[in-house]
Amino acid sequence: MRIYLTFFLFCFFGSFNATAQYTETINSNRPGNSQGAFAVGPLVLQVETGAKLGNDNHELLQTDTDLWGIDYAIRFGFLFEELEINLMGSYLNQTTNYVVGANNEAYEISNFDANAIGVKYLVYDPNKDAKEKKPNLYSWKANQRFDWSTLVPAVSLYAGANFSFGDNPFLYEGQSKFSPRAAVITQNNWGPWVLVLNIIADRIGDDSPTYSGIGTLTHSFSKKFAVFGEFQTLISDIYSDEIVRGGFAYLFHKNFQADISGLINFKDTPSRWQVAAGVSYRFDWHKQDQYLEAQQEL
Repeated sequence: MRIYLTFFLFCFFGSFNATAQYTETINSNRPGNSQGAFAVGPLVLQVETGAKLGNDNHELLQTDTDLWGIDYAIRFGFLFEELEINLMGSYLNQTTNYVVGANNEAYEISNFDANAIGVKYLVYDPNKDAKEKKPNLYSWKANQRFDWSTLVPAVSLYAGANFSFGDNPFLYEGQSKFSPRAAVITQNNWGPWVLVLNIIADRIGDDSPTYSGIGTLTHSFSKKFAVFGEFQTLISDIYSDEIVRGGFAYLFHKNFQADISGLINFKDTPSRWQVAAGVSYRFDWHKQDQYLEAQQEL
């Protein structure tokens, strides 16, 4: 019960996400760990990557693990505004130090600890067919009334598959090299605030599937600078945890964003911290909006 309560209390933290399908500026999922509901747009190829450094300290096992890695995502929009195919993954190197008798021992492993290819589709956008709201000329009270429709989010569905090749030391016993994953994604846009929620079922069909909830919130202080916070809960027989992330993103160019972030967790089996820095770059071959703009200028 504590896990679910904490999730709802912290769901007002988030990542840097844009507010539409195709946008004039890059729509990146970094630096958070959630997916936004909206696709990058047709004929847009987007690369999002970053390096991370951290430490896991396990109180019961008496181990201390130093790690570094690279996270990456490749996103491509095609056929429809609502459709996106993406590849998301992570390469990790970790060195674990432990005591055997009077000696300090260490062992190092490295491989892709995560790789997944999937498809995301926007099934509902509350703003797509929304009519312009006009003021009520006869009632001041009606104009001040809270608009409950703003609570209705955009909704996307995600379906994908984890995959791994060769002898991967990050696979636990009972985990297969290929397993499905699915997610429900919602997104609310409230001016400079963006709230994203992800409900994820991962490694479906394995002996120990993982269920995850991510709540994210972004606040943009300007067209270029935004801060974020994020809470994630993980539920699995192999590894359960509650993680908080935070940081900021800066837009250098309409197609280029940089970010810095960090994370901590709430337990000591293991206790974790990480820092990360990354970039997102968009290759924009989207033509439709350019054509419409050209028509309007005539």
